[in-house]
Amino acid sequence: MNIKKIFLSVLFTISLSFGADKTIIIGATPTPYAEILNFSKPLFQEKGWRLIVKEFNDYNIPNIALNEKDLDANLYQHKPFLDDFNTHKGTNLSSLGAIVLVPMAIYSNSIKDIKDIPNGAKIAIPNDATNESRALDLLAKANLIEFKSQSTLKTPIDISKNPKKLKFIELKAAQLPRALNDTDLAIITTNYALGAGLNPLKDGIFMEDKDSLYAIVLATRKGEETSQKSLVIKEILTSDKIKNFIIEKYKGSVIPTF
Repeated sequence: MNIKKIFLSVLFTISLSFGADKTIIIGATPTPYAEILNFSKPLFQEKGWRLIVKEFNDYNIPNIALNEKDLDANLYQHKPFLDDFNTHKGTNLSSLGAIVLVPMAIYSNSIKDIKDIPNGAKIAIPNDATNESRALDLLAKANLIEFKSQSTLKTPIDISKNPKKLKFIELKAAQLPRALNDTDLAIITTNYALGAGLNPLKDGIFMEDKDSLYAIVLATRKGEETSQKSLVIKEILTSDKIKNFIIEKYKGSVIPTF
């Protein structure tokens, strides 16, 4: 440990002894968000803060925990999901800005080309409103289905044309990689795909492009966007060290947006 790190460690210990709140708690789903946050811990320590990362395998609990002040921020969701959560749960959570894009892709254990999808194929899709709509948009972009109208949130009911008579199985996002053994296709967000050893660039048969509106944001409570903790979190997680880590570790399957 060099002299600078020793000095910062001493300062941190002193601040705790005087009761200063120098701990930041951020919630995240495991891959890649918790990985990114765990990498950032020394960067927080250099600024005199202790970072605690709480991992979740659910899309709702991290927002509930943030709303109840068990977290200072979370990193796992895109803005459409955050907005929908606020609307339906009565919360008042706010975005601190986009951090990464983790493209959604279509995967299959048996089909190698999107053009070879058979009639009546079973497709597993996320069961939360925004990611279900996102998955259906991806199928539409692949020219497999069409919609009655371009509503913000779509479900299979909104499909007007389904020439291959595709069958949809709605599952929790974390279950989708396992569904590949029982379905013809599964549409999986990259965080859960990476956790299952799947890379959208290598293993996906069709993937979102860089024009996607579903970048992952840092979230906090409304009114706390400029708090000391929020400013430190945003500064560190949009730093060059974080950007370089994302680029080098994920090789294009996770894309920095800052």
